[in-house]
Amino acid sequence: MERKSGRISKRQFIRTGLMGIGGTCCFSGARLFGMPDHFSNDAHSFVAENLPGKFSKEAMFYSEVPQGARCLICPNECTIKEGDTGDCRNRMNVNGTLYSIAYGNPCSANVDPIEKKPLYHFIPTSYAYSIATAGCNLACLNCQNWTISQSSPLETKNYDLMPDAVIEEAVKNNCRSIAYTYSEPVTFFEYTYDTAKLARRRGIKNVLVSAGYINEEPLRELARYIDAANIDLKSFSDSIYLKLNGGSIKPVLNTLLVLKEMNVWLEITNLVIPTWTDDFNMIRQMCEWLYSNGFSDCPLHFSRFHPQYKLTRLPATPVSTLEKAREIALETGLKYVYIGNVSGTEAEHTYCPNCHKIVVERKGYRILSNSIVSGRCKYCNEVIQGHWV
Repeated sequence: MERKSGRISKRQFIRTGLMGIGGTCCFSGARLFGMPDHFSNDAHSFVAENLPGKFSKEAMFYSEVPQGARCLICPNECTIKEGDTGDCRNRMNVNGTLYSIAYGNPCSANVDPIEKKPLYHFIPTSYAYSIATAGCNLACLNCQNWTISQSSPLETKNYDLMPDAVIEEAVKNNCRSIAYTYSEPVTFFEYTYDTAKLARRRGIKNVLVSAGYINEEPLRELARYIDAANIDLKSFSDSIYLKLNGGSIKPVLNTLLVLKEMNVWLEITNLVIPTWTDDFNMIRQMCEWLYSNGFSDCPLHFSRFHPQYKLTRLPATPVSTLEKAREIALETGLKYVYIGNVSGTEAEHTYCPNCHKIVVERKGYRILSNSIVSGRCKYCNEVIQGHWV
């Protein structure tokens, strides 16, 4: 449909649903329509009048309260008034019913190496079909995907890609997994959940790349269908979580514990931001908590910050800071510690925790050599934790 103005008729809306064309992707999506360049109250009302539609689905976790509908997906627990959306911008109250307006309309869909997630110990050299919709329940000052995470599905250009179509695209592109990633899959929960269930039936793995800011009940329901996760543990300070990310740390730590309990393969990323999260005492406390709570076999990725979004005046993280953080983690007893966003570092490789030889040699997202045989180091027979085939 050619866009002629910022508005379309109700008849056009009902016929086409809630979305537009997607960004860079590995398949051709159907262009449906364009919403106004800036989200407005008119857009809210326009959408609310036409729900439910193809790209909306009733939310799974919410309750009706006198002030509206209370979303129970994440710790924000937004109370959403009639016609409004919550903090994540993609859950709307229509006549007392809470709808996801991010169902089947991803703004991004790509084929990625699994190492990009980053997952270094989960079916290496395989590919993940990666999808995301607009919206996020946090507001990180450093977000690298802020153009979609801090937007509504009504503002982005999207693809028509229902869960069954995601499965078919993954199969067609020889992807062994589907990754729910880029923005925040917690906020497109129903889309993630339904797609993950279908993928499990087809023998396709499910990967959650998330900040882990989710309530326990929906997490446990979703984790039944998740095979691996990379959780962004943004700092080890509640005050920094509030100021930098707009959240709190306790729910994230609980997410780590629940995923571990439910045998989801878990890797953790910690972005080291100068003046924000580069305090070595805090990093040590984080590593000690991970070790004492049974995460010594869980890969930890210290990632380099590059100036972006609202922190453009900060410098990039010095490599020496990342190396010191890695040293602290290893001293604490964590076995697999990596440095990310730095090319050519020896901290890209996987080392056997027993004989200390390189068992997986990497350069960027490429595997140069793999000396793991049946899950063990070929040099000393030590178990290397992970899913290697």
